[in-house]
Amino acid sequence: MRKLTLPYFFWLLVFVVFPLILIVLLSLQEGKSFDLAHMKWTLAHYEKFFSPMYLNILARSIKFAVLSTIACLIIGYPIAYFISQLPENKRDFYILLILIPMWMNFLLRTYAWITLLGKHGILNHLLGFLGLGPFSFMYNQGAIFVGMIYNFLPFMILPIYTVLLKMDKDLIEAARDLGATNGMVFTKVIFPLSIPGVTSGIGLVFIPAISTFVIPGFLGGNKYPFIGNFIEQQFRFTGNWSFGSALSVSLIVILILFIFIGALVNKSRLKGRDKQIENI
Repeated sequence: MRKLTLPYFFWLLVFVVFPLILIVLLSLQEGKSFDLAHMKWTLAHYEKFFSPMYLNILARSIKFAVLSTIACLIIGYPIAYFISQLPENKRDFYILLILIPMWMNFLLRTYAWITLLGKHGILNHLLGFLGLGPFSFMYNQGAIFVGMIYNFLPFMILPIYTVLLKMDKDLIEAARDLGATNGMVFTKVIFPLSIPGVTSGIGLVFIPAISTFVIPGFLGGNKYPFIGNFIEQQFRFTGNWSFGSALSVSLIVILILFIFIGALVNKSRLKGRDKQIENI
């Protein structure tokens, strides 16, 4: 079995570990590009990241990521619960409807919103028949928010749906037999048991949301840049790979901290639940 895992370790080493090491080294090097012959170490790129301008951009990225994650949870949980209660043949159909947009390229999915929300887009044409508009739906924070919810909502629905589907229905029936109302069944049984799916969904939405650069660029017109936009700018346009690497490493560290905090919260919740069971 160990021999069978060797290709996976090799894959991780070449395509994950080595690039990360390279990015870290590049972020610590003086200058704009990787130069083995004249390598000098510096923390200047990280100091630049902690300037007020980039911290404000990071704060905006975190704010939008948090808000879009909360919105995806509020919208996605009822959808996942509704689908999980349907017969098997109908469940597959609705899940397919959620998956179909994900088969399309991310850029095309985002660009489609320009056709919908643009000044001469479909929505303004429909409102024009009612004598309304045209309205400016594009290149603002609302358009970015809508684009993020649309693109990342399936990542919230699918893990919650999977957990709800595998939930032991006998526990729900037992709660109802003991006189629990539908509200009590949901708050005391269904939702606590679906927490693993919720935490997975939060991670799957928050991580790409905080680092996205396509959505703010297309739907926000680069008026509200995220930290991902500046990372892209350093690599594609300014050629400052060292500073781009420093931004990337800083973002990775921040994401690891969020994941670690989430794990601690989840661990404390499990400990609290075990204590309640012991008291019973």
